[in-house]
Formats: sequence, structure tokens, C-alpha cells
Amino acid sequence: MTDEVTFDVADGVGLITLNRPRAINALSVAMLIAIGERLSDWLDDDGVERVLLRGAGERGLCSGADIRALRAELVERGAAAAEAFFTIEYAVDALIANYPKPIRAEMFGITMGGGMGLSAHCPERVVRSDSRLAMPEAIIGIFPDVGVLYELSRAPGELGTHLALTGGSVGAADAVAIGLADRAEGAVPPALLPPRRHWIDECYAGDDPLLIVTRLEQHADAEARATGAELRQRCPFSVAVSLAAIRRAATLPDVAAVLGQDLALAVPMVLRPDFREGVRAQVVDKDRNPSWSPARLEEVDPAEVDALFAGL
Repeated sequence: MTDEVTFDVADGVGLITLNRPRAINALSVAMLIAIGERLSDWLDDDGVERVLLRGAGERGLCSGADIRALRAELVERGAAAAEAFFTIEYAVDALIANYPKPIRAEMFGITMGGGMGLSAHCPERVVRSDSRLAMPEAIIGIFPDVGVLYELSRAPGELGTHLALTGGSVGAADAVAIGLADRAEGAVPPALLPPRRHWIDECYAGDDPLLIVTRLEQHADAEARATGAELRQRCPFSVAVSLAAIRRAATLPDVAAVLGQDLALAVPMVLRPDFREGVRAQVVDKDRNPSWSPARLEEVDPAEVDALFAGL
């Protein structure tokens, strides 16, 4: 077991507290194993009627997987490290998505990436005024995983596509409007994305990532053009894979099926040089200046993208 996540039971509530506040509760393999084991134990424990998931500290529920550690493991062990990590992580996400007892997730502050996998599939997802939710994987050379493309693919219009490709964050009201949260506690600022659907739905239609970026870049709305410039900074291969993945996720029946797709995509994606480069630029050197391969969407080979989905 690990003290990076703690467990308690009181008054019928099984309490899970992510306990790495200095790292915004970033998820290690040991934490994920411990969560999975304890949730499995609580299945047959009559003293646990419901579960509460929360994070230690004031900065957020969870910043996601410990990608710095994962990058180091990949350098040392390659595909075996990736397969072990994602198999464990997605199994916990699937357990939560199908858990027979109510789970409440307190999605305060930063809740991103792997933190969304633990919380977005819960039956009760609560946000507050300081909440910032995101799946920023295209910023580090992979794609939105942990089953969250199930929710994003079912968001109103193309709002989910917009978030999947840009990796942008949303506040409490937008999280509820999109379907990533159920309710907000306290007063929160109004949602920003629904009023922008006039250009989001228009620009993000279809299955061609280059056409989407071109529409954004040429749109009359200044916010759309700014988004086009933003997408040009994302990993081109990740943008293409993310679009294909969210379109396919829309056809899948449940979170478990989307997690199956995620597992097929995640291992080859983190083994590409883009992931190591993205993590380097964002969390190691922090120069925010990655060198993607290929460098532009125009250079992405659609056949290489299609090959990732060939066995699905």
C-alpha cells in the first residue's frame, strides 16, 4: 500500500483521499492499484454504502497521471511499462464506471487527464467555482483517454470535439453544460462555450482534421481564428488521432468499450517520439516549445492514423 492515497470508512461512507498535494495528487501506479483493491474490497462490505472521492490540498482533485514518471519508465522499459500502466489505470476507471454503490467525486480545482478518469464516470460529479476540468493530452502528444471520450462524444453539438482537439479547460458551468459534471456547488460564473456553438459546430463538423483547422483559421469570428492558431500548436498527429477516436467513441455503447479503444491506442501513442517530446516541453524543461513529428497537420499520413484503429 501507499500513503499517497488514504482510505477511511465512517457512517457508511468509504472515503478515498488522493494524497499528493504538492503534485496536485498526480496518479502513480501504486495509487491506482491501491484504489482498485480498496474499491474491490468495499464491494462486499456492508459497512460501505457509498463512496466519496476527494483530493488533499487546495489546488485540485487530481492533475492526471504522473507523466514525468511514466516518461522515465518508458525510457527504461519501453512498451512493457506502457502496457502495465494503462492496463491498471483503465481497469480502475472501468471499475468506477460500473460500480454498484454510489460514488461522489468532488472535482474541485484542477481535475485533468487521469483525474477525469476517476471522476467523470461517477454517478455524482460535483464542481465548484474554482473547478478547471480538461483533457489536455493533445498538448503532450497523445489523445484524450481514460474513457472520457464517451462523455465528450455525447456533449451538445461539437463542444466535445472542440475540447478533445484543443485540450482546453472549462469551468464549473461549462462542465455541467457539456456533461462532465452533474451540478455545481455555490455560485459559479456562467458557461462560456454554449454561446460559441455557432462557430464551434460549424468548424468542427466532419472527419478531416485539416479541414477543421482551415475552417477555424478562415472564419469570420475572431475567437474561431484564435482557436485555429491554438490548434496549430498542438501535436498534429494527436489532433488527427483524437478526432478519429472521438468519432468512433460516439458509436460505442458504454465507457468500458471506449476504454477498450483507449488501451489499443495509448500504448503505440506513448511510444511515439511526440509523447516524450511533449512531456519534456511541458513538465521537464518547461520551455513550452515542442518539436512535433510530423510538424504540421498537412504532413500527417491518414493511413498511419487509420492503422492504429485497424484491429478495433
